[in-house]
Amino acid sequence: MRGLDRTLKLPGGEAVAQFGLGTWRMGESKARAAGELAALRAGLDAGVKLIDTAEMYGEGVAEEIVGHAIAGRRDEVFVVSKVYPHNASRSGVAQACARSLKRLGTDRIDLYLLHWRGNHPLAETVAGFQDLKKAGKIRHWGVSNFDVADMEDLFEAGGDGCAANQILYNLGRRAAETGLFALCREHRIPLMAYSPLEQGRIPKSPVLAKIAAAHKATPAQVMLAWVARHKDVMVIPKSTSTAHLTENIAAMDLVLSVDDLAQIETAFPAPKRETPLDML
Repeated sequence: MRGLDRTLKLPGGEAVAQFGLGTWRMGESKARAAGELAALRAGLDAGVKLIDTAEMYGEGVAEEIVGHAIAGRRDEVFVVSKVYPHNASRSGVAQACARSLKRLGTDRIDLYLLHWRGNHPLAETVAGFQDLKKAGKIRHWGVSNFDVADMEDLFEAGGDGCAANQILYNLGRRAAETGLFALCREHRIPLMAYSPLEQGRIPKSPVLAKIAAAHKATPAQVMLAWVARHKDVMVIPKSTSTAHLTENIAAMDLVLSVDDLAQIETAFPAPKRETPLDML
């Protein structure tokens, strides 16, 4: 199966692409906007079927860029966006979603996430999400940056309908493996790994270099393949150049051997005890 054709299932059974395009830090500079739009369009042209954004990114400008990218091809793309915690009251979620829909130029968001936990009661946020789902404004809802205790509180607040949890996860950020992975798998909730390349800060590791050379790949591709080895984890690296986009997409076809994984485990070990989730 071609890397871009790899999918995973949401709790309700819908298949969603495992690889997507991240947009964090897009929309922050008018000078870069044209290049950012071109990169998203190139990704869609290459067959990418998922884009992740948020009202926080560029204070809405990233959503506008995504809207331009998906114009005329909305049905090809699974769109993910996120609501600020301070907008996550029952009525606030509805108002924030309306603004996001306008910026995105669409009538629905496929997956709408609470960006991180804030002061509004989770039961209010969940009720707001359920209202939006009933109205057809969103198709699924979920959370982001939720650790084990947060997820447990979410379930107690009536959040059994959570479809995904987006977290910081990469070779150097493995706290999720100490408890969150198991909990989400128990509830069949997939994870979305943001910053799988640690925002481009690729470790200068002899192990990564050696494995990359053996596969005629790059260390960045090894990092992405390592995250994507989990069949229930979406990978959403950001790319603002065609070269990086091509490199990231090709990483989805890279299969690491048992020996590769053992070497990586030795060089980048997971925490040995339960560790709080990292967040950028």
